[in-house]
Amino acid sequence: MPKKERKESKLKWFLGILGVLLTLAVAALIFVNVFINKSNPEIEGETAVSILENQVTVTRDDIGVPHIKAETDADLYRAQGYVQAQDRMFQMDLSRRQASGRLAEVVGEAAVDTDKFFRTFSLRDAAEKSWDGYDDEAQQVLEWYAEGVNAYIKEAKAEGTLSFEFSLLGYEPEEWSPTDSLTIGKFMAYDLGGNWSTLAIRHWALNEFPEDKARELFIRYPEDAPSIIEANLKQPVKVAGEFDGSVIPPEFNGSNNWVVSGDKTESGKPLLADDPHLGLSTPSIWYQMHLESPEQNVSGVIFAGVPGIILGHNEDIAWGVTNVGPDVQDLYIETPNPEDPHQFKYEGKWEEAEVRSEPIRIKDGKTEEFEVVVTRHGPIISNVLYDEEDPEALFSMQWTALEPTLELQAVLGFNKASDWTEFETALEDFQAPAQNFVFASTDGTIAYKANGRIPIRKKGDGQLPVPGDSADYGWEGYVPFDELPRVVNPENGFIATANNEVVDESYKYHITDFWAQPYRYERIAEVLEASDNLTKEDMMALQMDQKNLYAAEFVDSMISVVRNETEDFDEVLDILEQWDQVDSPEQAAPLIFHKWMKQLPVSLLANEFPEDVFKMLPGKNHITDQMMRDSFAGNEGVWVSEYGGIGKWLTDALAESLAQSEKEFGSDYKDWKWGEDHQLTFPHPLAGASPVFERFLNPAPVPIGGSNITVQAAAFDTEGNVDHGASWRFVADLSDLSSAYHIVGPGQSGHMKSDYFHNQVDDWAEGNYHETAIDGEAKGSTLILSPE
Repeated sequence: MPKKERKESKLKWFLGILGVLLTLAVAALIFVNVFINKSNPEIEGETAVSILENQVTVTRDDIGVPHIKAETDADLYRAQGYVQAQDRMFQMDLSRRQASGRLAEVVGEAAVDTDKFFRTFSLRDAAEKSWDGYDDEAQQVLEWYAEGVNAYIKEAKAEGTLSFEFSLLGYEPEEWSPTDSLTIGKFMAYDLGGNWSTLAIRHWALNEFPEDKARELFIRYPEDAPSIIEANLKQPVKVAGEFDGSVIPPEFNGSNNWVVSGDKTESGKPLLADDPHLGLSTPSIWYQMHLESPEQNVSGVIFAGVPGIILGHNEDIAWGVTNVGPDVQDLYIETPNPEDPHQFKYEGKWEEAEVRSEPIRIKDGKTEEFEVVVTRHGPIISNVLYDEEDPEALFSMQWTALEPTLELQAVLGFNKASDWTEFETALEDFQAPAQNFVFASTDGTIAYKANGRIPIRKKGDGQLPVPGDSADYGWEGYVPFDELPRVVNPENGFIATANNEVVDESYKYHITDFWAQPYRYERIAEVLEASDNLTKEDMMALQMDQKNLYAAEFVDSMISVVRNETEDFDEVLDILEQWDQVDSPEQAAPLIFHKWMKQLPVSLLANEFPEDVFKMLPGKNHITDQMMRDSFAGNEGVWVSEYGGIGKWLTDALAESLAQSEKEFGSDYKDWKWGEDHQLTFPHPLAGASPVFERFLNPAPVPIGGSNITVQAAAFDTEGNVDHGASWRFVADLSDLSSAYHIVGPGQSGHMKSDYFHNQVDDWAEGNYHETAIDGEAKGSTLILSPE
């Protein structure tokens, strides 16, 4: 064959193979697309749902919020379960599995340690024990809701329309139970109510450092409790080890909320704003809904997997929350019997512990036997935190959320309340986690209550683990409901909370010493105090405010100290001096400032801590902030003095933070932009498994302003990813409660092919609110749910 013909033959062969491959790839893409589209829920037309008694209308508006209208509460809650499952079934199933310690069943060996952790923390057990405390009405609502979820599961299995994630992991969801909803509620108490890691670190510090160095790591040193300190020194419990810090909720899962009286508003009626700060993810932790029956008309958000509306408004009232953050978890130093690991010393005798068998089934593996040991104080947690053989002492944990609590009953009461009296009555059932509730009603009332179970201790103030072998320690009840912090119609015309300290020294009960930094609250108060003509637009603008009062406190002194130390950083210090102290994405100064502040505890503390303990150390910047304040006042502490002084510390930290940033942004500081590093992300739980999943399941990163200490909360990880902030923004004008204003990022749906999957990402970044009405007929895509 001539050479030319051979070349043409090879080319034809190559093009033929390429054509076949492209055809197969296109066919595969079409198949995958059709397969994934098949599970995208139907949101228009009519479908039969046999459990219903009457027809229910579900209208999803232009941003995907379902407006559910039913003739009875029974059908309303059934439809709520059905609709939530349409949009979020995989999220709901993953949530109940994580909280119950059952991820390994579908994920495999990689989830075993996480399952052991959550089995030990006993959320499912606490949910089961809570059931009997619910009244008949609340139990009925939970059962109606479960019926709706199960109607969807049955339908989706029969039609092969379960969300594609189930196929990827190779399993189908089990039936939903009322306890599943209560377990998800307990998981939120875990996410918002933990301080056990703080106690463990303080115990470790007392045993590792001289007292003067340990003292500086406390927010407030417990000088009035020498016996407790002695007990921590006498019986050290292992803390440093291979601890997985990923199971610890983000520090200060916080929030902003405020309520303004009609005396300070343009309309003469109250305004209320709320933006709970939680992890940002795809899908959102919140699901926005409007529920209407002859018995109620309520709008707002709820956790996927739970009935009712936990935050929002009805026709008469509006309400919102932030986290109080009280000390609701205590660690006890338990002494096990060397002859019997299930016995622990108490008042000079060996006391038998409760032992729960918790076998962990593992996908593609053998079931692993596991047991949870529960003392009189609570579960032994050391064995899932640290690897230790034949320990002489262990930690057990007492926690308010491990007792039967009635949060859902409270939520149902909120939804139908019409004034402060009815709302506060419902609050009595909201016991864990403790929350700062703000309230407004159309009658002009504004109010606040720090609500939930806050322990009263026999001895000590909850800052350190206490001896488990003595009756002198433990809880003797909770702060009485009528004595919880409370304000109604204050003279100054507004109430605001931002996880800041909500009581002063005159309050006779201990809540916590570990409050959030005050900067968000101070900025909110500054804006609200400045006007007596506030509007809903002002409230939205304040939720997006990027003023940095953290920098206002520290940056001038920091600049002065470094200038006295060296002339090497004049250019970058000039940028900071000229900064307006707004964390806007276009400026270089916020990037320089935040990188510097993040580096300060690393430079000063990290080398003297095991890596896992340092990661777990709570309040790192609280600690170093106070060390800076003391040093600026001429009182350098032990840590700063041993390092070489405030000048060396601040200069070294600045040098290291700049060196790291130059690798990414270049050496011309003026060209740096905060938004180049600080980028909004909403990661999907499966995105980390593959770059392909990441491409399709995560939205593109968006440069944004704000930070962890601005009112526009946008906390970020070491790589600059904004992964924590206002999971929902909400503004209500009590002059017209026929509608209110919301943002739920990244969107309503958990399905990648839905129009409502990532449709609110830009709205979140830019502060574009959508109005959700609760009067008249909703407009959008309507699905009729009909009884068979």
